[in-house]
Amino acid sequence: METAYLKMPFCILEIKGDEMGICEINFVKEYRKSEFKNQNLKLCLSELEEYFKGNLKEFKTKIYIKGTKFQQDVYKALLEIPYGQICSYKDIATKIGKVKACRAVGSANAKNSIPIIIPCHRVVGKNGFGGYSGGDGTNGLEIKRFLLSLEGVDVSKFK
Repeated sequence: METAYLKMPFCILEIKGDEMGICEINFVKEYRKSEFKNQNLKLCLSELEEYFKGNLKEFKTKIYIKGTKFQQDVYKALLEIPYGQICSYKDIATKIGKVKACRAVGSANAKNSIPIIIPCHRVVGKNGFGGYSGGDGTNGLEIKRFLLSLEGVDVSKFK
């Protein structure tokens, strides 16, 4: 497993991966210089930089999705949400055939270990913005707002 760090407009990202794919993206406070050989990790860094410049709408980076079957179903459904669009927790629950599992979808989102690439930030609540586990726990919603705004979503309607 190799680790890389990337300074972004709102935080520092720690990206972990190996030959199977990227398995974690963490929001951290400390940047560490890193050396790595993994070509997929290099591609991930490049794609994230282009995403944050507004030049990339779809990631080609290979990912390794971990979790229960339910969580994996949720993450696969999240990958189908187009750039710049949002959907509700209920939409995802319906898509995976678990209509009443809205809260479980929210819980799976909170455990997403590859945020941004698996776009859990594109899921909002039926009556509001919903949550976001990114960041240090205090600025998660600011990060969600930033990511959606970057993608052209009008976030002014969310409180």
